[in-house]
Amino acid sequence: MKIEILGAGCASCDQLYQNTLDAVAEFEETAGIVVEKINDINYFAKVGVFMTPGFVIDSQPLSTGKVLTKTQIIKIIGEKM
Repeated sequence: MKIEILGAGCASCDQLYQNTLDAVAEFEETAGIVVEKINDINYFAKVGVFMTPGFVIDSQPLSTGKVLTKTQIIKIIGEKM
């Protein structure tokens, strides 16, 4: 599973990235989960994210324009596994 946090470096983007890292750490099988922080605005448009921060799993935008909590991210990852 590839999780991408899309943002240009704002505080909200940084918080979403940290919340995502904290959520991934809760899973025993973290070897298959990769978390990347991406700040290329051309890539944002390519995957359909027009408000940051963006939360994308396997090229599918699941949240834009808000900071998901660790609990929300754990739920989303659990549903995708």
